[in-house]
Amino acid sequence: MTESRNYSAQSNQSGERSTNDVGSYAAETNEQRRREEFGGFNVGADFFGWLVAVAMTVLLAGIVGAIGAAVGSTMDVNRSEAERQAGTFGLATAITLLVVLMLAYFAGGYVAGRMSRFDGGRQGVGVWLIGLLITLLVLGLGAVFGSQYNIFDRVNLPSMPIPSDTATVGGLITLAAILIGTLVAAFLGGKIGQRYHSKVDQVTADNSPITSR
Repeated sequence: MTESRNYSAQSNQSGERSTNDVGSYAAETNEQRRREEFGGFNVGADFFGWLVAVAMTVLLAGIVGAIGAAVGSTMDVNRSEAERQAGTFGLATAITLLVVLMLAYFAGGYVAGRMSRFDGGRQGVGVWLIGLLITLLVLGLGAVFGSQYNIFDRVNLPSMPIPSDTATVGGLITLAAILIGTLVAAFLGGKIGQRYHSKVDQVTADNSPITSR
């Protein structure tokens, strides 16, 4: 009698494991099919993520500009003094610009990852690529057709009174830091934005009934 009960319990446990394995395999298969059909770059989500990045850049730049103007007015910094300390101001400006752009692209990547169902990190990279392509396009139009097509010259972004020759000494380093920093920030933002969908999927998978035929 005892052996019969043990055998029955083992059979029930084996059946439960088999049912769970079948349900898990079916869920993984459905997830893979959805990913193959709807995964990859989501151009719409990436574009709206880029718009958010632009809006955040303008907003943060305006805040930084207002703070910089207030500090400069309080410390009574004139143009000649700023030029004498061009190295310090240039480094501070480069770091501030990098932080502003990284925060903006993190927000843009987050929005794209939250809007898209799959591949949040890839959506963040898509936001970065759209920003890079549009920046190159605008700069190209400005170089070919003149300053009336250069949108960046018409946007009142904060600036420091630093001579151009001094400001361009670390230009390549600053450019590389901005490209790498914004790419990493957008990627991380996309991954974090996608976590919402991952949590929903996990809860759905845990609570979904498993039926056996």
